Amino acid sequence: MKLTFATGNSGKLREASEILGEGFELVSLAQVGITEDIPETGKTLRANSLQKAQYLYDKIGCDCFADDTGLEVDALGGAPGVYTARYAGDDKDFNKNMDKVLYELQRLEGEANMAASLGLKVKPVSRRARFKSIITLIIKGEKHMFEGALEGVIAREKSGNGGFGYDPIFIADEYPGLTLADITEEQKNEISHRGKALRAMAQWLKSQNL
Repeated sequence: MKLTFATGNSGKLREASEILGEGFELVSLAQVGITEDIPETGKTLRANSLQKAQYLYDKIGCDCFADDTGLEVDALGGAPGVYTARYAGDDKDFNKNMDKVLYELQRLEGEANMAASLGLKVKPVSRRARFKSIITLIIKGEKHMFEGALEGVIAREKSGNGGFGYDPIFIADEYPGLTLADITEEQKNEISHRGKALRAMAQWLKSQNL
């Protein structure tokens, strides 16, 4: 089955191809001649996922899907959330994005330590976080949505050479002490938020005998 994936991120395209496996041929935005940024003006991951898929479908009229993924850090009130790709600015520089998350947590921990040193009762700053992915599939003009989540904590520093995005600072519960950038692609794909959503989509597609 041929599906166009609304992403210009080669890492995400490769990841999706590996997870979906045989029987699926993924087409990139470049292959269908789309070079402009797809609008993401929704206030939720769900809204952005739907917006991107609809934009792509309106452009090409073929079966397609889009995902929107967000990192939610408890101590930051769920941020970066819908602003995950642009947390440190519109240039989508993930090194800067990661640095900002690490800085914000370090700042909160410093404030908590200062308060504790003054004899005030304060709760430890939680580093709990999760990735969430929402996929919108448009097939034969009909919309279907699939979700996946990955729980973990934010590391104290970047580690690893693999993955992409925030992987170097995210430690999944399944691999304590290792960031997503420290483990193999195969290990990451088995547990990832996007992997869960993609497998749910693939399972649904196969059940439809399309």
